[in-house]
Amino acid sequence: MVHPMKTVAVLGATPKPGRYAFIAMQRLQEHGFNVVPVNPAFTEVLGMRCHASIADVPEPIDTVTVYLSPARSTPLMDEIIRAKPKRIIFNPGAENDRLAKAAGLAGIQVINDCTLVMLADGRF
Repeated sequence: MVHPMKTVAVLGATPKPGRYAFIAMQRLQEHGFNVVPVNPAFTEVLGMRCHASIADVPEPIDTVTVYLSPARSTPLMDEIIRAKPKRIIFNPGAENDRLAKAAGLAGIQVINDCTLVMLADGRF
């Protein structure tokens, strides 16, 4: 299966099975996406290399799905914009108006929604 949004960076990736970011990474893999975990606290998640920052991701990123509070994602704003993803998904609780506005001005699509729900109903 080929997806138009194939490389997905998960900002706030975690190896903790009960967390939504972990579940989202599993579901994204099941749907055939190239999942790229991003979190400086871990070196590996689900057997994949976990990048310390978006800037460390070597391939072009189609989608950034955010599982960080605005307090944690705002300092990463410039780095996220520089990565030039096609879209950013702010999962519930991760909505960040400042980052969303900057992304919009940079021509990046901004979506406030749940990655898991979007995958389940075919909107991802």
